[in-house]
Amino acid sequence: MTSHPSRRTVLKAIAVTATGAMLPRNLMAGSQPLLEGSDVCLVLPEVTEGPYYLDSRLVRRDIREGRAGVPVVLRLQVVDSACAPLPGARVDVWHCDAQGIYSGFGGDTADRTSSKGETFLRGTQIADTQGVAEFLTVYPGWYRGRTTHIHYKIFLDETNVLTGQIFLPDALSEYLYAAVPAYHRDGTRDTMNGTDGIAAEASRAAFANVKEDAEAYLVTLIVGVDPEAEFTGTRQPGPPPAGEPRPRTAVGASPYIPGDDG
Repeated sequence: MTSHPSRRTVLKAIAVTATGAMLPRNLMAGSQPLLEGSDVCLVLPEVTEGPYYLDSRLVRRDIREGRAGVPVVLRLQVVDSACAPLPGARVDVWHCDAQGIYSGFGGDTADRTSSKGETFLRGTQIADTQGVAEFLTVYPGWYRGRTTHIHYKIFLDETNVLTGQIFLPDALSEYLYAAVPAYHRDGTRDTMNGTDGIAAEASRAAFANVKEDAEAYLVTLIVGVDPEAEFTGTRQPGPPPAGEPRPRTAVGASPYIPGDDG
């Protein structure tokens, strides 16, 4: 019989970053000012935009549009390399749903459902006086060829100064995908953080900190940008092929959603 980690084990594991390294305390400070000279204020490298960006400019905190999944509060703090917050930065985020589907696109492979005309799990926020932009979303699912991730773009004065991706702990992803019905599907996740080329390109600074809050998982990342930069990257040519699915079976797992007393 296949066993799955307990809720206690998983929550202990996600007290560290997705790469396994402890983060400085000020990463969990949320909208509090950063300590001057903090070593988390790294200018993050550009990574590919991916094939699923839409400049929808949907200014909203809650981007769920009723999509099923474990609730997540995503909090990004935009700073420069000197740790100075960048208020007024425009932050766009987008990611797939619990079944690995992005809104706004057709079903381009056999295992993808068309979502043309839909806008779920996309949104824009303007950073507050401490450089913080916050979104209410769900934990993303997976699709073939990529590890679990969330996309973002940072704009200053309408110039795209950084395009990046946020990565999450494999232990938490595997637990939720096995334990929570919204994530159940045919096939097995084929790419982890350690085997994802874009995650390697993004560096350790792109791995978010995650903790359990009363009603959601709190996912936080300090995003260091160069205000003089301008995005020069390109989109990925398209999604990976569907491949042959293998059944996923959750055995012995107890579903847990933050805020659930069960």
